[in-house]
Amino acid sequence: MSGAGTLRRLAQRSAAERAEAMEHCELCGTPIPASHSHVLELATRDVKCACRPCGLLFERAQKLRLIPTDVYAVPEIDLPWEELRLPVDIAFFFRAGGELKVYYPSPMGPTESLLPVALELDLEDDVEALLVNRVRGARRQWIVPIDVCYELVGLIRTRWRGFTGGADVWRELDHFWDGLDRRSRERRRA
Repeated sequence: MSGAGTLRRLAQRSAAERAEAMEHCELCGTPIPASHSHVLELATRDVKCACRPCGLLFERAQKLRLIPTDVYAVPEIDLPWEELRLPVDIAFFFRAGGELKVYYPSPMGPTESLLPVALELDLEDDVEALLVNRVRGARRQWIVPIDVCYELVGLIRTRWRGFTGGADVWRELDHFWDGLDRRSRERRRA
């Protein structure tokens, strides 16, 4: 067995092992890097990992929508928080089917508030949300991709311990909010 042939086979196996370890596009099966696009399946509200070509293909599709990646801090939105009567101090608002929905994360998953909400928010339907943090007196809010809200729900669901969550979940949430601040940019008005 030649040394060059062995090296070639090792390199090929190594490339195959790297491809196997990568995430895969849920639409075409192509290996994708850790930082990749997501699309939202409108009928089921499922978020799917997508390679760049598939993401672009479904950017304005009817059944799947490309989820944007930009985060915007929006301190100027004045919410009638007390009127919303939410039992927690974290919530996200998004429009689906032309109707504004309000959800809040919980250790059991996302919970929908069934109380009517009359707010005018400049959000891209289905794929953008207003995320609000009012925990411990905070007044932070961002317009985020909807998958960020699902990431938050997953964080709370997997890290929550006991009745109050535990110190670890609150540390993770502080990192999460700070990460949104680092990613945020100025929102341009049309």
